[in-house]
Amino acid sequence: MPTLRARVLTCVSADELTFLDDAVVCIDGAQIAEVAPYDGRPVDEDLRPGVLLPGFVDAHVHYPQTRIVGSASGPLLQWLERSTFPEEARFADEEHAQRIAATFVDRLAAAGTTLSMVYGSVHPAAAHQLFAALAGRGLKAIAGPVLMDRDCPPALQLPADPALAGLEALRQRWHGHDAGRLQLGVFPRFALSCSAALMERAGAFAAEHELFVSTHLAETPEECRVARERFSAADYLEVYERAGLVHARAVFAHCVHLSPSEWERLAAAGSVVAHCPDSNDFLGSGGMPVSDVRGRRIPVAIGTDVAAGRSFRVPRILSSAYDNALRQGITLSPAQLLWWGTRGGALALGHADTGQVARGMQADLCLFDAGPWAEDAAAVIASLLFDHDAGGMRCTWVRGRQVHPAPG
Repeated sequence: MPTLRARVLTCVSADELTFLDDAVVCIDGAQIAEVAPYDGRPVDEDLRPGVLLPGFVDAHVHYPQTRIVGSASGPLLQWLERSTFPEEARFADEEHAQRIAATFVDRLAAAGTTLSMVYGSVHPAAAHQLFAALAGRGLKAIAGPVLMDRDCPPALQLPADPALAGLEALRQRWHGHDAGRLQLGVFPRFALSCSAALMERAGAFAAEHELFVSTHLAETPEECRVARERFSAADYLEVYERAGLVHARAVFAHCVHLSPSEWERLAAAGSVVAHCPDSNDFLGSGGMPVSDVRGRRIPVAIGTDVAAGRSFRVPRILSSAYDNALRQGITLSPAQLLWWGTRGGALALGHADTGQVARGMQADLCLFDAGPWAEDAAAVIASLLFDHDAGGMRCTWVRGRQVHPAPG
């Protein structure tokens, strides 16, 4: 049973943090067996002054956009046309997809991200390469190809029949791999690139196999307007409701421009919001209204939204979430922020056995070098979230297995 000595910072709830300045953490196989103040016992590794944290959760990230971080060239729809779609078309080349998948999982692991919800390109073969790279590194993910069959470049349009056949092949090969570490998700990109028939079939497929779904919702006013007009809907959410995509296993990214009625219906359905504040800033999309989410107790997880998001580091995006709330007159506590990026995100994505450094949890951990001058919880979390020059994670583990640096 490996025994580690380190400082420990973790969430008890959305309102409470636990910080142990000198702790012992015992790992038994894939699980944490004990977390306690250090009592003088022999240890296998003394990681001080490093701080052990739960692994981070990224609820919205695009694997095919790994190479175009920082390339935002205008508002959402123009950026998709100029930057995103040309890059994603390259994933028809399976060797290219394999190379980028390896880089992508390296970036996740180095950022301390142990669980993610990952959008692929439209190509099922590229999604196979992603799953293979995730499996090889040991990371947890809900992943799959995006679904698009209209109003995007022809090379990125895949009709419903081959798209659903590709999903079924991925489900049989990867869903539930390694005791559920990898899961297939269903990802209609957004209503503007999907026919009603494709979304309905995607919703039915997800319901039949009890899969998570995710899509983009109300990122910009123009997107909302086009969706309402194209589908003759009263509002944007209605388009997804008709397709059977609004339920407790649905994760909606952005949610910047929703009406009160849409917020109420999301809450009633038990759906999750993937908050992507950095990409919203970079593309000028606006800010998710924090009070609408918190007032209705809608589950929130944080999304880097790489590549409109400019970093794979969830703590960096939590800093943007703090800024977004502050502009709305709301001050989010460090506990709330860390909850969204760890335990709260894990619960939102259906992983109740991770997201805390606590007895009985899976040993999904990362080690952050906060510096010896950070002597209490406030100083450690200030360094973690708001010192943007601080480095990445020294080590990352999933189920007790080291995934960063890559075991050599």
